[in-house]
Amino acid sequence: MYKLLTIDMDGTLLNNNHEVTAEVREALQEARAKGVKVVLCTGRPLAGVQSYIKELQLNGEEDFVIVNNGAIVQSTYTNEILFKQFLNYQDLMLIHQTSYELQTPLHFFDENCLYTTNKLISPYTVHEVYLTKIPFRYTTFDEVSRDIEMPKAMFIDEPAKLDATIERMPAIMKEKYALVKSAPFYLEILHKEVSKGTAVQKLAEKLGIAREEIMAMGDNENDLSMIQYAGCGVAMGNAIESVKAVADYVTISNNEHGVAHAIRELILK
Repeated sequence: MYKLLTIDMDGTLLNNNHEVTAEVREALQEARAKGVKVVLCTGRPLAGVQSYIKELQLNGEEDFVIVNNGAIVQSTYTNEILFKQFLNYQDLMLIHQTSYELQTPLHFFDENCLYTTNKLISPYTVHEVYLTKIPFRYTTFDEVSRDIEMPKAMFIDEPAKLDATIERMPAIMKEKYALVKSAPFYLEILHKEVSKGTAVQKLAEKLGIAREEIMAMGDNENDLSMIQYAGCGVAMGNAIESVKAVADYVTISNNEHGVAHAIRELILK
């Protein structure tokens, strides 16, 4: 019997219109009625998750959320942070310099806002702001606070250009940080110890839930770690091939209510 279900949002929980379908909502309610704890586990910042937490009523005393690809685990009832692992100003100096050298746009976050130092605002920054509803500011690098704490930074570009950037990534960046794609046009830069898998593990240990009692669902590279960690890893029908390759089960796509299908096949039957 699974006790914890961790679900990615974009491309997994949400269809391509960024909606939780009625079928998925109903399946989640039935799983929770059987005692399964449902936790959203997303690359989004908290601002981009709040409306879905409210919609799905995942804000009770024993409810939690994992945001920024595992950089923050917190209660959705009290907002108490159980675990966080951030980047600092020294990290931003290196990341910003690498962005300049590779001629790849960059944006970065603190807990409340998204920032960019690019005067020509990337459409992928605009997309992130639209998707997550997070406040956005343009800043010069000199204006950035030396005390900044960042859940993550992101290299952003057209998919082919971003892939070329990844090919040319300096060794020091690979050594110091966790680098993971969350979309064809987003490369997330995180503290070396941060991943969705690590965050799920820490939350499960706090809740006293064993690894084999966890199911995780996702579609993209940033979901690999939690799908590999969970007792049952579920790949969406629209998932990239590397996710399908390590999953225990492949469901149908996010536009076909794939989360509901997996819940009915693996939890409710």
